[in-house]
Order: sequence, then C-alpha cells, then structure tokens
Amino acid sequence: MNKTTIASIVSLCLAQGAYAAEEAAPDTAKKANNVERIIVSGTSKGRVISDTPQSVTSISEDELVKLSSSSQADVLRYIPGIKVEGGGGEVATNLQVRGLPSSGQFQFTPLSYDGSPSLSVFGLNSSAFDVYYRNDLGIERVEFVRGGVSNLFGQGSVAGIINYISKTGSDDPQSTVQMELSDQGRTRLDFATSGPLNEDGLYYALSGFYRYDEGPLDTGLETKGTQLRGNIRKEFDDGSGSFTVYGQYIDDQAQFYLPIPLDGDSRERLSGNDGREVESLQTAQVSNLTYDTANGRYESPISDGVVTKGGSISVVFEKELANDFAINMRSKYAKYQHEFNLFLDGDGIINVPESQDNFLANRGLGDASGAEFSYVNSGVALASDDLLFANRILDRDRPAEDFSAEFNIIKSIFVGDFSHDITVGTFFSHSEADDDNVITTYLGEFNNNPRLIDLTYTDVNGDEVQYTQNGISGPGISYTNQTISATRRALYVADQMESDDWIFDFGVRYEEIEGKISREGSQVVQISDDPTLAPNLQVNTTGSGVMTYGEVDTSEFAVSGAALYRLTDNLNVYANASRGFFFPEIRGIQFNDLGEPASYEAEIVEQGELGVKFFDNDFSGSIALFRTDLKDRRSVDFVNDGNGGVLELPVMQSTKATGVELTGRYDITDEWAVDANMTYTDHEFTEFDSDPSIIGNELRRKPKILFNSSISYTADNWDASIYHNFTGKNFANDANSVELDSFHLFRFDAGYNWQVAPEQTVRLSVGVFNLFDSDGVTEGSPRLGNSQTADNPYFVGRPILPRRVTLRVKYDF
Repeated sequence: MNKTTIASIVSLCLAQGAYAAEEAAPDTAKKANNVERIIVSGTSKGRVISDTPQSVTSISEDELVKLSSSSQADVLRYIPGIKVEGGGGEVATNLQVRGLPSSGQFQFTPLSYDGSPSLSVFGLNSSAFDVYYRNDLGIERVEFVRGGVSNLFGQGSVAGIINYISKTGSDDPQSTVQMELSDQGRTRLDFATSGPLNEDGLYYALSGFYRYDEGPLDTGLETKGTQLRGNIRKEFDDGSGSFTVYGQYIDDQAQFYLPIPLDGDSRERLSGNDGREVESLQTAQVSNLTYDTANGRYESPISDGVVTKGGSISVVFEKELANDFAINMRSKYAKYQHEFNLFLDGDGIINVPESQDNFLANRGLGDASGAEFSYVNSGVALASDDLLFANRILDRDRPAEDFSAEFNIIKSIFVGDFSHDITVGTFFSHSEADDDNVITTYLGEFNNNPRLIDLTYTDVNGDEVQYTQNGISGPGISYTNQTISATRRALYVADQMESDDWIFDFGVRYEEIEGKISREGSQVVQISDDPTLAPNLQVNTTGSGVMTYGEVDTSEFAVSGAALYRLTDNLNVYANASRGFFFPEIRGIQFNDLGEPASYEAEIVEQGELGVKFFDNDFSGSIALFRTDLKDRRSVDFVNDGNGGVLELPVMQSTKATGVELTGRYDITDEWAVDANMTYTDHEFTEFDSDPSIIGNELRRKPKILFNSSISYTADNWDASIYHNFTGKNFANDANSVELDSFHLFRFDAGYNWQVAPEQTVRLSVGVFNLFDSDGVTEGSPRLGNSQTADNPYFVGRPILPRRVTLRVKYDF
C-alpha cells in the first residue's frame, strides 16, 4: 500500500484514540473484584474483564482517591507487570512494563485520557507524557489493557494502553469538593461536578484543582498550578449514539528530582555540612540566575522547574447505523508551552561531594593556601572542612503541538454460532516539538538548599583569578537547538468473534511514519578578555547558525490473534500472540554532512501469553505465562561527555524475556478484602552492538520480581486500607556493574463518612505515603551509564520519596 492510498483514507478521519465501546458499567456490574467491569479501551465490543483474551487491570474511582498523592507512580505502581519510579516527584514518572527494556517515560505504553493520547508521537524530545495532564476528581477509573487487538486500534501500541476514563454527566446531578493538606506546605483544592444541561439528552461534567506545594522534598522552590477538564455530551434521541466534546486547560509547575550522592556502602543519605541528612541538592539560590553570553544577558528559568501551560480539545462521535453498521470517530488538537528545567546530578566531571583540597586538585587550581572559598553575597569564608558539590542546571524549552484523528467503521454480523464485530479503521497524526537546551555549571556547598560559593585562586603567575562568579563556573557550557516533527498514517482491520463458549480476536495494522529534523550546530565564543577571570568564565557555548536538516521514514505492520474458552461457569482459559513494532525515537537519529540519516527501521516486538482466569462471588484471579522478544531496539541514553555536557547516545540492542504473572482478590467478608499480584520475569540482552560483553546481562532497572498486595476494610462509616509494594533487586545499568537492593514501600489510608443530609456525605481521611519511611533506591545515575560502579565511597542514586502525611476533607452532594 503506497502513501497516497493511505493518505486518501486518512483524510476521512475525524477522531483519534482507542475505540470506546461502552461508556460505563452499570452499578450492578461494579463489583469490588473487578470481574464485571466493562472494558472500554481499544475494543469494538464491550466486554467484562473475565471475558477478555488478554491481561486487563482496572482501578476504580474510590481506589484512585486513596492512591493519588503526587504522581502517576502513586497509582500505577500497583498494576501487575508495571514498575514505576516516582522518586522524581510529581511528573516524568519512569514506567517500565514487563519484558521490555526502557528507562521509562511511557515509551511502550501510551498514556491516554478518554481514548486519546496525551501526545501521539513519542521521541520528539525526552519529556514524559505525564507532564501534560494531572489526575483529578473527574476520573472515573483507569484501565491497563495489554496484548490482543487492543494494541492495533487508534494510535497503536506495543505493550498495552493506559487509559484514564473521565466521568460524564447523567440525569442525576453529582458534585464533589475536596480540600487536601499535607506536610511540606501542600494545599490542594479539588472539585468535580456533573449532570444534565437540559431534558433533551445534553449532559456536562467539569473538574479541576488548584494546589500550592513546597514539594515532597524541601528545596526552597515552590510547586503550584491549576487544571480544568470537562466534557459536554449529547445523546441522540433514538439512543443510537452520542457526540462528546472534551476539553482541558493546564497551567502548572513542579520540581523534578534527580539522583543525589549517597553512602557508597549503605546507599543511605549522607549528612551535609550542617549535620542534617541531605535529601536534595536543589536550591533556590539559583533563582533568576543571570550571566553574559554571546547573545546578551541570559536569565535561567530553573526556579520554574517543569512548566506546562496550554490545553487540548477533542471530539468523539459514536453512531449506530442501519443494517448493523456503526461508526466511531475521534479527533484531538493539543498545544502546550512546556519547559523542563532541572538540576542534574553533578557537574558531569566529578559528580560527588569534594573537600576543598580535592576540588582544587581535581581541576588543577593549586592548593588551598592560594585559594579562598566564600559564600556568594556575604563574602564569609567556608569552614576548612566543609564539603563542596559542583552541579549543573539544564534549562529545556519544549513547546509541542499535536493533532490526531481516528475513523472506524464497524459491521456486526452472525455467521453460524459466532457473532462478528468487524472493524476497519484508520489513524492519522502530526506532531511537532522544539527541544532547546542550555547547561550551566555552578558551585555550591554540600547541604540541603545549598548556598552558592565563589572561589578565587592564585595562578602560576601569582595573580588572583576568579574561578566562579556569583557561584557560576560555566556560563552556558552546552547548547542545543532542534525542531522535530512526525507524521503517522495507519490502516487496521480487526474481527472480534464470540459464541457461547469461544471468543476469538484477530487483527492486522499497517503504519507509516515520516520524521523531519532541523538541528543547529554549536560553537564556543569568547565573551570576555578580563584577565581576572578564569578561562572557564571567558567563554560561552551558543548556536553556530549552521543548520542540519534531515528526514526519515519507514513503515511496518503488526498482527495479533487471541482466543478465550469458557471452560466452566467460573473458569476461562485464554491465549494471545502478536507481532508488533515501535518506531525509534527520532531525536536520537544522527545525520552525516550530506543530511543522510543513520538507518531508521522499526523495532519488532513479538509477544505471547497463555493464561487462566477464575472467578466466583468472593474470589477472582488469574495466572499467565508470557514471552516477549524485542529486536533491533534503538535505545537513546543521556550520558556525560566528561566536560560537563550531556550526549544523546543511541545504542542498538535486542532482548528477550519470559515470565509468569499471578493476580488475585478475595472478599473475606462483606467488610474485609485482600488483593495481591506478583510478576516474575527472567530477562536478558541477546544483542548489544557497542559492547558484545553485555549480551546475556539482565536489563537495566528491571527487577525479576514485582509484588503488590493490599488489605482493606469497609464498614458503614469506616474504611481503611494498607497497600504494599515490593520491588526486587535489579541492576542500575546495562553492564550490570551496580546492583540495587530490593525494597518495600507501604502506604496507608483511612477515612470516616458522615451522612449529613440525604444524598450529602462528608468524608474525613488521612493518608500516609511511605508509611515506614523506607530508603529504597530506584536508580543509579543514568548519566554515568555503564561507567558507574559500586565500589566507591559515594554512590549517585535516586531514593524513593520520604514519608508524607495527607489530610483530606471531601464533601459529596
């Protein structure tokens, strides 16, 4: 099929996202064990979880309220087969799914809201998709559907789709307001309201929040923002479908936390110069930091952290037609001003605390007798035994614009004993994003909220020279500027069949992608000839004005098949297999002087699963065996270049993984219930082009064992839950030179409900994240890559966030 043919089909598109077959399960179907919930993600036929020939997880609204704390990680860590790292704070959750290598950022698992992706193309820059949306009280449930034909619909997927489903209005008006108070100065106000707009089938739903927060770690830098989301739905008078408009506006900023130096043996936090345990080396001292450059005075936006401002609008049209035909159309437009400003984990040269003597020696600046370290502004000298920490800030400007659309035609027929729901669909998207980066180095003390340090030293000529100016040691040591766009076109066909005993799903998808890159070169320019300034303060790295333009394109197909057999009234067996693909991140493509790209071929993912689902009134569960092979993966890493800058390093690799997954829930009594899931995965590299010695190693940051459990109590007025997450030991890098210990994470939630009036309820609750204040380490330093080792006095790693207590008052009316 040529591009012209696909383009003509795609021109019919009016919508985007995974097809939603049913809006919600009826109340009688929403049992606590999730067996009867209708699945809406990526199907043309609504099915309950027990009747889907694939692994499915659904988390209800009530559970979301208890689990939501700071980030997507707080919710998603309890889904089987997913490992998430929330140590970075509220955004940029690092998510990995069973069997596939990834440093995170939803690479293989699109993050969707109401079937529409937050952005439709991954890899235009390295921002994670969760920077564009925040969860709020307007979420009805979240579903994780992996495998099967669900991966073929809409935007497509490799490992599955995470879909947050919003509340929509009904004939019964409902409203909620909630106030949340936490330690570290967190205040958050939420609301959600929905109901009818008239008596002719027009409904609304609106939700949003405002919050101010000093962050889960005290850095002196604030976190604040707001979001509004809503939808208006028109149900057709004849009951044949609906038309829904969804909208979102966000203006939010959050701080992002990277690894810090820890004790090399225990991996515990170190004591700073003031004797307090160091939890973060970010500092408000660099707020509004400015310096001269070749292009004028530069002011760093680092104090803003991760900023997202903008919004999206999407429309969904669903209509049943004559002769058992139906259509489903979606479209979405999103545009965001986005910055991802962050503190790195060291200066890219030493990266750990240094004594004053070592700092001078490591940089060839003589000895302490000819040097003076003093606090910026005050001029007060450091104590002679105070440690220093040289660090970098990375300012990243990343505006993004995205349009996507999907059009499906569904035909329902009966052939023999089977009903068939045949879907023919097409998908189109165009995305564009900038990726502008400036790195600045500075010198600070080794403390929480470190003060900046000025250093003067005596050179070989006996002259006094400034090494830092207002704490800055490198005024713009690295510069990148690029714009990347991508266009996707896809066509897919699927048949979902069902009889009394059997369910079969078969589908195929063909897709093309075209990418364009405009990348500016860089140059080092002289900005000063002042002899009292050290050479590092006399130069600045800026754009050269020389642009490299390049284009890439490729195409690939995916095929999936699945079957389920109802063995008994309480036992189903199923199997699925697929051959899928993942288009490499365009940002990692390099071009020669003629503008010719390195090879750009799809990464092939082959998956298979065999499982059993069992269920009755009190118990439900599943057992599944799975296998995943990934071929020709182009992994893009950010690694230190040794001079303070950061390189994007593509590596070609292949992997394989085999494992077992178990889930179960048991309602012990009407009040007590237990829930648990465990995933065991055996995984290894089968190819690694830059270093064959890595073949046979385990995948980085991928534990063999993940285990989650919870126990909950619900009475007339009281409810309480304890959640447990276990992450097994794993390796920090591909070389397997650093092993990270396993750790346990507990959280607690308890509440009391008052019926204050008919259909009016107040709930007062307390939640505790990291109940026992565990010190687990989620990762080493990605920027050290395979060079990081475990036999040093210091270890650069990212601990899980410390304990945090939250009080909530929620009023439903």
